[in-house]
This record gives sequence, structure tokens and C-alpha cells, in this order.
Amino acid sequence: MQLKQNELPEFVAKKIKVEDAVGTTLAHDITEIKPGEFKGPSFRKGHTIKQGDLCHLMRLGKRHLYILDLNEDRIHEDQAVLELATALAGPGVTFGNNPREGKLELKAIYDGLLKVQVDALIEFNLMPDVMCATIHNNTPVIKGQSLAGTRAIPLVIERKSLNRALEVPRQAYPLLSVKSFQKMKAGLIITGSEVYDGLIEDRFEAVVEKKLIAYGSELIDTVILPDDQARISAAVKNFLEQGLDMIVTTGGMSVDPDDVTRHSIRAAGVDEIYYGSGVLPGAMFQLAYKGSTPIVGIPACALYHDATIFDLVLPRLLAGERPDNVDLAKLAHGGMCLNCPTCRFPACTFGKSG
Repeated sequence: MQLKQNELPEFVAKKIKVEDAVGTTLAHDITEIKPGEFKGPSFRKGHTIKQGDLCHLMRLGKRHLYILDLNEDRIHEDQAVLELATALAGPGVTFGNNPREGKLELKAIYDGLLKVQVDALIEFNLMPDVMCATIHNNTPVIKGQSLAGTRAIPLVIERKSLNRALEVPRQAYPLLSVKSFQKMKAGLIITGSEVYDGLIEDRFEAVVEKKLIAYGSELIDTVILPDDQARISAAVKNFLEQGLDMIVTTGGMSVDPDDVTRHSIRAAGVDEIYYGSGVLPGAMFQLAYKGSTPIVGIPACALYHDATIFDLVLPRLLAGERPDNVDLAKLAHGGMCLNCPTCRFPACTFGKSG
């Protein structure tokens, strides 16, 4: 901050002598240079001058300082950002208590699914003198992962302006939160007469089990069945009677006459069923519910692509959510996989706006 005596902001008092500065607050950083060793702020703006600082300041050639003139109506950026972070952080979100230059990072307390109230986030960023940037809504996160950064933009913010900004996350609470993943026990039904008859080797079990384990869940049982509606329906009912938390079916999701899996799930007596999604790969995805138990129908694309609709829906199911046809449609924005030669998911755009 370069200040001239006749250009001082209203919150900066006149220049004072270093020896008279004890108890005052710096309005600017003071840089120290040690050739070959260090160059950076020795004292940061907002620092309250102590008696022991005077000799150090004089060794740096400082004979005068600019100080902040703060009162209850003017809040220093570091104090302001603590209030902002407190209002923004909901369950599963934490932050440190040592802001730097009016900025704090918000991090995950535990593994889970990040939830961002996007409309409220936009409204917050329309408020003057504050900002908050986040990673995408519905992103699976791990403990300690950075979720967002917030800051008070000016060095000093008016209390009225800060209060107006704080009202947005308070009204939308929680604007940022993390839903912990439930450890579910799942059953897998692999369908297809060619697999049942041993003409081709199944590869779905390894794919599904790997994805479940990654979130701390468990594949309890797997059955392989031919394209027989009655037998597939019976297997769904059997898993439901066992009290499994989730049922996954693979294959038989297209519109071919012998693809009966999706019809078999409906025939099992489910409460809700949604077929089709705005995602490629995964357009022929099916999601049903019987009570609180989700029944997931994965199309064959999951065998040929590292990331599909299943990777977007599974974390939400494990976080206790109940996606419906509207949620599946919303995934269309960002739901186009680019089929990169080397898959970088989830470090890519796929599914990031859902």
C-alpha cells in the first residue's frame, strides 16, 4: 500500500513517529530485505505495535508509520473474514483462526459430499467488499481438503456493509456443508444370458466393487442371471428381504427386446423409478427406490469408460440423498465426457455442475 500524506483513506490517521506507535495498528505491510536470505513482510498491515517492535522497526529505517483509525463501525479485514467464514461454514466445514491479508480457507472436517447453495453463493458475491470462491457442488471430498476461500476485500470494511453480507449465508444456512458418506452394504445382480451361459467373462463385479470400496461401502453378494424377467425380479426382492442398503444391477438397460432388466426392476414392485439421464456415457441409466433402498441400473457403458453416470450418482446415494428425474436431468450441464486418452476424473469438467 503506497500512501501519501494528502491521499490517506478516511480510516488511516496521520503519520506518527515510531516511538509513539505502541498500541496502534499498522495500515500497511513493512517489508524487510536480508540479501540472499529473505524478502517479505516483517510486519503485516493490521499488526498492533508492541514495545518490543520499536527497535526492529528502527533497524528497518522506519521513523514514521501510518496507522489505522478503527472504531466499532470499521472492521479490520482479518476480523471481518473470521465473521464471514463463521457464517459460511455449515456442518462438516472448518477454518483456521489466523487469517492472512483478510483471507481464510474453509476445509472438510471429514470425508463426504460437498453441498453448496449456489444461488446463495452468487448472492453473497454480489455484496460489496466480500467474496467467496468454492469448488463445485456435489463434489466428493476428503478430510482436510480445501473447499472454499473467502475474504474481506478492502483493508477495512464498514460494519453496515459487513452485516449485509453476513445476512446472506445466515439466511441460507448452511451455505457450505459436507454430508458424510454412509457405509452401505450392497448386492449386485449381473444380467445377460451370454454371461450366465459362460460365453463371455463378467467384468462388472470388479468395476462395481472397486467404486463401492472407494467410499467405504461393501459388496455383500453377487448373482449372475440370464435375461429372464421373473428371475431378475425375484433376485431384487430377495436382496430387499435381506435388508441390503443398496441394490445394483448391470446390463439389460437398452431398448432391445431381450434387455429386460429395467422392466424386471419395475415388476419387483418398486415405489419410484426413473429411466434415462442427461449424461454421456450413461444415458440409459435407471434409478429406482423401494422404501429407502436405491436400486441402481447401470448400462453397459460402465465397462468401457472409467467415469460414467454411476460415478456421479453413487456419492449422492452414499451421502443419504435421493436423486430423482430432475436431478438426473440437471446433470446434463457438464454431463458430456470428453473421453480423454488418459482419464483424469474427477479432476475434470465431467459432472461438475450437477
